[in-house]
Amino acid sequence: MDPTLIARWQFGITTVYHYFFVPLTIGLSLMTALMQTLWVLNGQDVYKQMTKFWGKLLLINFSMGVVTGIVQEFQFGMNWSAYSRFVGDIFGAPLAIEALLAFFMESTFLGLWIFGWDRVPKRVHLASIWLVAIGTVLSSVWIMVANAFMQNPVGFALRNGRAEMTDILALLFNPSVQVAFPHVLGGAFTTAGFFVMGISAWHLLRKSHVELFKRSFQLGAIVGLIAIGLTVLNGHDQARHMIVAQPMKMAAAEGLYVTEDPASFSVLTIGDFQGNEIYSLRIPTLLSLLSYNQLTGVVRGMDDIQAEYQARFGPGDYRPPAYVVYWSFRAMVGSGFAMLGLAVVGLVISLGDLTDRAGRWMGLYPLAMLLPYLANSAGWLMTEVGRSPWVVYGLMKIEDAVSPNVSAEAVLFTTIGFTLLYAALMVADLYLMRRFAQAPDLAFGPLDAHAGPDLPAPSLVGTD
Repeated sequence: MDPTLIARWQFGITTVYHYFFVPLTIGLSLMTALMQTLWVLNGQDVYKQMTKFWGKLLLINFSMGVVTGIVQEFQFGMNWSAYSRFVGDIFGAPLAIEALLAFFMESTFLGLWIFGWDRVPKRVHLASIWLVAIGTVLSSVWIMVANAFMQNPVGFALRNGRAEMTDILALLFNPSVQVAFPHVLGGAFTTAGFFVMGISAWHLLRKSHVELFKRSFQLGAIVGLIAIGLTVLNGHDQARHMIVAQPMKMAAAEGLYVTEDPASFSVLTIGDFQGNEIYSLRIPTLLSLLSYNQLTGVVRGMDDIQAEYQARFGPGDYRPPAYVVYWSFRAMVGSGFAMLGLAVVGLVISLGDLTDRAGRWMGLYPLAMLLPYLANSAGWLMTEVGRSPWVVYGLMKIEDAVSPNVSAEAVLFTTIGFTLLYAALMVADLYLMRRFAQAPDLAFGPLDAHAGPDLPAPSLVGTD
């Protein structure tokens, strides 16, 4: 057994589990703060009920995110000690700031928010949830700073076989941070928007707490549409950066083996991912347009980049697993445009009465809740797998980063243990989320199920 391969599987499994919770925490904390702000400003009790309901789901998700994130830090020292020694001077700094500043800020003010209902002034209580929302964003900033160094190393010098920080401002203003952070943040707000729309639609289909969930659906549609729109636009900026910083990843994402000018965009390519195509549907010049904002422009293929890297870095295969990068990119983009359309439809529906015809559309949104999770996970896979074989791009390969004294058997044992534990936590999370999402009274107490103006009952998709 190869300990490096098993260690990669362990990190991938635990990270994907953890990343299920992170975007929703970031986005839902902001939406909860918006709901409470509306309550404080206009005094309408429905916004207080919305705050308590969605805040309860936020707390469950936040708790699971904390539990699943603890393992991440330990893996750097246990399975990836060579990596930690090489970049610890750089990688450790943003992680420490994230824990000591942002995470403690989130936790402290989240505690004040939980126990401060009716105990502190309204505006102080409101400020606490806004500080939680700001803290979650700050956490993501520092995590992205650390990750961006792995994608595009800057602000360092090699001394005594280690990468040492020489310019913290270069680290903070890394071009990879500037394009990746807005994309991650947009994905988080999109996740929250569709989460709110999905659960709200489920209740509206059952005419449960109609006014509360109609307003929630409308807010989710607004946030979701703005977020996914900006995320799609930011994806264009990422493509322009990737063509310069990581041309191999761009070529793999397009299944491009031979350099093209102008370069075509692959809608669908079927082949063996060794350059032998069975079927390919491509749009001429579109990849050059996405990469350079013009109809001409060289996009290098994997074969040419491989030859350059062999001359530059020595013998080896510098191509990532093209099938993973290619299909994860399409899963991310396809999910993104599907959400863009659903967000537009959702906003149009929410601005009018929920007619029977609209109700058929409403039945899509509980299922559409899965789309942001698919897009987030696929985007992470593309970003990280597309960097292969580098753990720090151009500086350190993955096989050189693994702990030299940890056996494959030990890594396999912990991988199985973590996978089973995380599966149990996921079951617990889904149970709690489902229980509290389906029973609003558990969050804010018994209410008239039809508080507010009654609306026509929407029907399920495909039914009359």
